[in-house]
Amino acid sequence: MTAATIFTPNAMPELVDTAADAGLGNDNLYPEHDSIEDAADNSADDDGSTLEPTQTAAFRKLQKKLRRQVSWAIRDFNMIEDGDVVMVCVSGGKDSYTLLDILLLLKRIAPIHFDIVAVNLDQKQPGYPEDILPAYLNEQGIAHYILEKDTYSIVKSVVPEGKTYCSACSRLRRGSLYGFAKQIGATKIALGHHRDDMLATFFLNLFHGGALKSMPPKLLSDDKQNLLIRPLAYVEEKDIIEYAKLKAFPIIPCNLCGSQTNLQRAIINDMLREWDDAHPQRLASIFKAIQNVAPSQLADRELFDFETLSLDRDNEERLFEGDNIQAGQTQSLADIGLPIAPETQTFNPKFASKPPAEKPTDSRSTAQKIPTINPVI
Repeated sequence: MTAATIFTPNAMPELVDTAADAGLGNDNLYPEHDSIEDAADNSADDDGSTLEPTQTAAFRKLQKKLRRQVSWAIRDFNMIEDGDVVMVCVSGGKDSYTLLDILLLLKRIAPIHFDIVAVNLDQKQPGYPEDILPAYLNEQGIAHYILEKDTYSIVKSVVPEGKTYCSACSRLRRGSLYGFAKQIGATKIALGHHRDDMLATFFLNLFHGGALKSMPPKLLSDDKQNLLIRPLAYVEEKDIIEYAKLKAFPIIPCNLCGSQTNLQRAIINDMLREWDDAHPQRLASIFKAIQNVAPSQLADRELFDFETLSLDRDNEERLFEGDNIQAGQTQSLADIGLPIAPETQTFNPKFASKPPAEKPTDSRSTAQKIPTINPVI
């Protein structure tokens, strides 16, 4: 295998347009029924044999849910535009497999044209099964590159014993992928981070980083050379786990950092799963909160101008609504220039109710009281 290998299919027959009127950036991205969803019977084939997992109604329902959530994220954050070349970073994990699969489905029904290329960085970890991912991508007819770079040795040499590798590993991987995206002319870099990843990052920064920040669905790199997108931003991890299981993706575990026992992210993930089990709507509410930020209710002086806040009172005076005001040390109050006997009121005249109307004296117009009959217990 060379330092960078590519396979480009002549055609992708399975990606034939089936819904030309559906598209990205549209509330009605999908038709209610398409060939994917109507391709299989709900329970069994004509001969009565059991359907494959991907032919069941449950799979079609889950796939439709994921496609809708990804399309909403693309629409809300304008992730993919006409003419884009989307470089999908594929690690061999459930998230990136699902991302690639759903984006290929979207490409099939979108009214705009965009291309997809899968890119994997082989970091030369000991025992890494380097044949699995190329075999899968070739079998699926997906254009891809396999980049070979021994970042494993670098990470092992620079990270002290007992420390986690994630930070150094991700920086090296990110730098390589950023540069390669520009080299091949990819206009967007798609990463497989999902909603739960974004929440975990939020709590990692909150608990250990002293910052209110997470993974944004769309990000311009610091050098402004690359645009990162996270189309799975609205997707829950448990749905990805189920989807990957039904699709039987050839998962490649991360033996470098995924197996480390002292990862703070793993602890945070366990906490989120416990919350989700005990309070099913909690994670949805937290994710909604990071989309509904009120800068004036926090304390970031760069985000909100607290220094120039000033009063803008009118001349309307509202007296204290109560029975009495006791003033102590009246001389001191007078020295300050404050009243020593503030007035009170029993109610606010602005909100006073109208006086009740007089009851009619004519007995004929008086409402008759309906007697109450106690039920027999």
